[in-house]
Amino acid sequence: MSNADIKSLGSFVWSVAELLRGDFKQSEYGKVVLPFVVLRRLDCILEQTKPAVLEMAASLPQEMDDEARDTLLSGIVGQDIRLYNLSRFTFASLKGQDAKDIHKNLIDYITKFSGNVRDVFLDKFLFTDQLKRLNDAGLLYQVFDKFSQIDLHPNAISNLEMGYLFEDLIRRFSEISNETAGEHYTPREVIRLIVSLLLINDRDALTGSGVIRQVYDPAAGTGGMLSIAEMEMKALNERIRVELFGQELNPESFAICKSDMLVTGHNPENIAFGNTLTQDAHTGKRFHYMLSNPPYGVDWKKYADPIKDEAANDGMQGRFGAGLPRISDGQLLFLQHMISKMRNDEQGSRIGIVMNGSPLFTGGVGSGESEIRRWMMENDWVEAIIALPTDLFYNTGIQTYVWLLTNRKDKARRGKVQLIDASSDRFWKSMRKSLGSKRREIPPEACDEITRIYSEMLNGGSGWGEFSKIFDTTDFGYREIRVERPLKLAFQVTEEGLAALEEAKPFERLDEPDRKGLVQALLKGLPEGKRWLNREEFERVLGKALRGAGIKLAAPVKKAVLAALSERDEDAAVCTDAKGNPEPDTDLRDHELVPLGQNWRDYVQREVLPFVPDAWVDETYTDAQDGGIGRVGYEINFNRYFYKYVPPRPLAEIDAELKALEAEIAGLLQEVVE
Repeated sequence: MSNADIKSLGSFVWSVAELLRGDFKQSEYGKVVLPFVVLRRLDCILEQTKPAVLEMAASLPQEMDDEARDTLLSGIVGQDIRLYNLSRFTFASLKGQDAKDIHKNLIDYITKFSGNVRDVFLDKFLFTDQLKRLNDAGLLYQVFDKFSQIDLHPNAISNLEMGYLFEDLIRRFSEISNETAGEHYTPREVIRLIVSLLLINDRDALTGSGVIRQVYDPAAGTGGMLSIAEMEMKALNERIRVELFGQELNPESFAICKSDMLVTGHNPENIAFGNTLTQDAHTGKRFHYMLSNPPYGVDWKKYADPIKDEAANDGMQGRFGAGLPRISDGQLLFLQHMISKMRNDEQGSRIGIVMNGSPLFTGGVGSGESEIRRWMMENDWVEAIIALPTDLFYNTGIQTYVWLLTNRKDKARRGKVQLIDASSDRFWKSMRKSLGSKRREIPPEACDEITRIYSEMLNGGSGWGEFSKIFDTTDFGYREIRVERPLKLAFQVTEEGLAALEEAKPFERLDEPDRKGLVQALLKGLPEGKRWLNREEFERVLGKALRGAGIKLAAPVKKAVLAALSERDEDAAVCTDAKGNPEPDTDLRDHELVPLGQNWRDYVQREVLPFVPDAWVDETYTDAQDGGIGRVGYEINFNRYFYKYVPPRPLAEIDAELKALEAEIAGLLQEVVE
């Protein structure tokens, strides 16, 4: 079937939606049309073997095991998947029935599919609800009749062509219901870019006979990423065998995705329903290619317990041992999950995932995000990160980024990360009509150029600095060192100081006579107006005053007295500990971020001591992993690497504009007065 024929078929199916106008919202068209497409495709597949299946089913004993029954009946159909129908009806025989019985007969037909298919129609598509609505509106037979006119048998339209048809319908329905489209639907040009980036350097490995590749999406949505990945791989090699796997949490999206597998001849059992992060349906599986568009900025609070338990109990042997991101954003959980499914053989795995900016830089040293970035960089898995244009998605206009990861880097890329800024108008064009927040798209020629920049590792040094730069993995890392300043305190008995002492908890716990006695001893034993610039000297005078009053203070109370009667004074002597070492002033404590490639001592000598000569580095503040001084963190700041300076406008130009505005305002006011 030619592309024109597929488009014509798509237009015919699309025209069925016109029958629904008025009785269904536009956003509901897909809930009717897509299940009917699946139903008609399956009917065409099963029609020829239906008599033999019914005969075999009638001969099987009632007590037979369900799995054995499924195997025997599916074997008659001749499919590699569990698929059969035990209803006496087909689309052809349904047309011969009384039109008023169409609703009852279609329910009988649907409910007698094999369990895996029945679940899609009844529990996920909720198709019986749509059939009732169609029947109540008097539209059911008309819609059924339209679909009965289409020949969707594999001999008429291949699995690949069926994939194109289904993908086209999903795109159309998603675009007209764009209030929620971005949640489960990724623009096709974005998927094609990701797939192109994943495959560009694997073309030779994907050609020839006997090639098998497994593709996985942990947030599969309607299956667009999986289907397009297969289409692009088939375009490279028609003989390649592509096995698709996925998991999806939203029931309707899951139904569409699983249906896509059914109508294109894939094993629908490879598409699982449920929460990938808490119920991994593909435990132990490894995949050649993984791609995903997980939800942005969606919190994982309601299912945090099992994730935290896995991280704590399984550590690095589990999926989340590297760290847990903040509870408000689970994107990096999906990425860790995908990394856990990389193959350890010679072929390895490649990952393409689109996320917002948060995973690049959110979280400082020791945070879950920083630790995850560190883990990826130190394992040298990140190949490239591409900044996409804004306004690409249907429900958000935010900036997004494609991350490319692999555990089989080419020699030239080892220890390197390529950053590509594809956000400028060189790489996008405005759409003639906006779809929700989507106002821009990436044209094919821009997709090709981005792919070429990545494939050829074009760098700033070769004239591509505006769009592409290559860094060492360590360039994104730093050590956070703790810089201390000495504590310098002056002491004096003042009304404010005594008031602060009375509010201190250790002082409040004293009996009232003890509280009064302490205050009197301070007022009597410490000269009024006297200011001490040395803590040791003040403590001697304080001790003498207290002994004279017969008072012995517990350590917490004494500490409260010193804190209440002191204030910081640059002219005071440095406070020291029992060993004579200067005590740090926590209020003056600072942290410096030293790039990993630099010696921290040289950095302090150059960047700190010229400005604060009495500062020192706390050498007990060390990294838990490597034991080095300072704690290691990682962040990737695109703006820092691709910042373009825009000079301010000349003052004369601004002044002239202000005068023109003043004149315009004056003219408007004059018109009002007149």
